Amino acid sequence: MSRPLDRYPGTWAERTPDHPAVVMAGTGETVSYAELDATANRLSRLFRSAGLQQGDHVAFCMENRPEFMPILWGAHYAGLYYTAISSRLTSDELAYIVANSGSQVLLASPAKAEALASITEPLSRLKMRLSVGGEIPGFEPFEQAIAAQSAEPLGDRVESQPMLYSSGTTGQPKGVKTAFTGRPLGAGEGLTNFLIRLFGVGQDSVYLCPAPLYHAAPLRYSTQFHRLGATVVVMERFDAEAALAAIERYRVTHSQWVPTMFVRLLKLSPETRQRYDLSSLQAVIHAAAPCPIPVKEEIIRWLGPIVHEYYSGTESNGLTYCDSEQWLGHKGSVGKAVGCEVHIVGEDGREVPVGEEGAVYFGEAKGPGFEYHNEPDKTAASFLDNGWSTLGDIGKLDQDGFLYLTDRKSNMIITGGVNVYPQETENVLAVHPKVHDVAVIGVPNPDFGEEVKAIVQPVDMSDAGEALASELIGYCRERLADIKCPRSVEFRAELPRHPTGKLYKRLLRDEYWQGHQSRIGG
Repeated sequence: MSRPLDRYPGTWAERTPDHPAVVMAGTGETVSYAELDATANRLSRLFRSAGLQQGDHVAFCMENRPEFMPILWGAHYAGLYYTAISSRLTSDELAYIVANSGSQVLLASPAKAEALASITEPLSRLKMRLSVGGEIPGFEPFEQAIAAQSAEPLGDRVESQPMLYSSGTTGQPKGVKTAFTGRPLGAGEGLTNFLIRLFGVGQDSVYLCPAPLYHAAPLRYSTQFHRLGATVVVMERFDAEAALAAIERYRVTHSQWVPTMFVRLLKLSPETRQRYDLSSLQAVIHAAAPCPIPVKEEIIRWLGPIVHEYYSGTESNGLTYCDSEQWLGHKGSVGKAVGCEVHIVGEDGREVPVGEEGAVYFGEAKGPGFEYHNEPDKTAASFLDNGWSTLGDIGKLDQDGFLYLTDRKSNMIITGGVNVYPQETENVLAVHPKVHDVAVIGVPNPDFGEEVKAIVQPVDMSDAGEALASELIGYCRERLADIKCPRSVEFRAELPRHPTGKLYKRLLRDEYWQGHQSRIGG
């Protein structure tokens, strides 16, 4: 086990230089710890040669690729704030984040060349633009730029921080900024100890990352596994069967998923699921959204009591956690508070009784605190006067202190004066055998203000039609109160879903609310 101040890749570059730090799941391309550390050192020196000092800002925008984690650690070694930008964003969104973050350097892959071509003003103010893995007009090749730098580490290195942005489903994305701790590089983080204590992570661990590395959880977990000398297996893109094949091929011990991925895995045929040896798995971790109860029950039956769940956010303002046994005793829960307190607060700002729904707030957290970069009003709106902070979710607590999430507040539907949270309806429809994907939204209704509508991607598009719509509505009515059930169903070949599994509900709602005075802003 590593000691404090040993928790960064340079430790493992000295002790186990040839040990794989990064493996690309599809191609098998490998980056050793020696290679990762050398690249990160060279890049940190390149940043310093460009005049960047501790606390300055850089950004990178690329798909999952071998250079991603060495670039992240290069920024970390230099003591910089670093923003990993979603490779799915438009030119305008990309330009906004580069400008809003105050980034002085941008690294990008050729996959973003077209989007970058229409951006001029934010890029013109950068001190350096680097292309990773190919040419981008106006960018210097990354490989050439770092080759001229020494691989010797900088002196007086400190732990730095990512500053990640929300995915922009409710207007302009927000940059989540936490304060520098000033601790020396290698001191690790609270999450490092969390992974050691709960999941037994160490040098022999192999972590499968099936999601985009620019997203908060995959980025932070991959970073922690590198602190502990483990191997991170990165999927170029998520595919359910390919994920099972990667677990078998690389003897994966730990993995992290979102509920949408669980649904995709369970929709594989039993023969396909049984084809792969998953016996190496020690911990299957999931988060990001409430998991439908039948889905999680089946995952636990399939994989065993190694399924763990947590609830937190990019803001790192609080955490809840439960293992399989705890969850089976509190089905639907996202766990109990760890290192903080959870409070359920009503519209009047007061705590509500146990079992009642309200806004979920964290208090007494020991993290460094957060703010939304250049957004003082949004920062203030996330805090109560007593210091409690919220991620904008609605939920309730049971008598044992377990938290149950209802939905995002911004997704709430008000129909005939009754509040409906669509997550519950989506959870029911998601497990229907003919449903591949589903979004439930509120659409205009002249009598009730809004009505519940389901937008469904069927497993087989040829099934789309009135018969399946009636079947799905009836399926809901057998399991939910009528007010929560869709009054109509629309079928589509694909839903606008972020690679992390998050639905872009705003895009769907906007189609129906054009020309209406919508009360919904998210």
